Amino acid sequence: MSEALVLEGIEKGYNRGKPSEVIVLRGATLSVARGEVVALVAPSGAGKSTLLHIAGLLDVADTGRVVHAGREMAGLSDRARTEARRSDVGFIYQFHHLLPEFSALENVVLPQLANGVAKRDAVARGMDLLARVGVAARADHRPAALSGGEQQRVAFCRALANGPKLLLADEPTGNLDPGTSETVFAALMELVRETGLSALIATHNMELAARMDRIVRLEGGRVV
Repeated sequence: MSEALVLEGIEKGYNRGKPSEVIVLRGATLSVARGEVVALVAPSGAGKSTLLHIAGLLDVADTGRVVHAGREMAGLSDRARTEARRSDVGFIYQFHHLLPEFSALENVVLPQLANGVAKRDAVARGMDLLARVGVAARADHRPAALSGGEQQRVAFCRALANGPKLLLADEPTGNLDPGTSETVFAALMELVRETGLSALIATHNMELAARMDRIVRLEGGRVV
């Protein structure tokens, strides 16, 4: 099985060479196979968000390799990185970050329009995704009129709107109560399995982690 993501020898620090220097990642190495869902488990402050940002091309490692589906990401121009991120990677965060002035459907349509998709096609895909996670009836509602679980499910749809090959999620149910968390996680996993996505999902919840294909831990700046 070929890899959707390879991180090799990733090192990242801040305030290098200063008394306040902080080394976050120390040679972290990780791979995610095509169609595989991997749980990344680590305590707060261990560097999992930094690792996800580097994997998703939102940040640059000090040293190490980032490879997406066999393509080296190092050395790409800013424009090429942006294009790769927009077309190949979907992000989900603990907080939904939906645009408050737009409806649920519009929040899913807008990323597609930015990627050159015709509006008619973008609306059709948006409604299909919302239906898959059970919020199609709320398509015309703005985020403030949605429950926390509904907001996060819309955020899932937005992350998948452009058909990414890799999904990166940072505590996607961490802001929800246990019951809602279970419902939302089930919707996420169903959507991931249906689309054949590869996913790296950071979580504190070991019960949720155990339902993924594999668990890796980030300790001392290394993946173990």
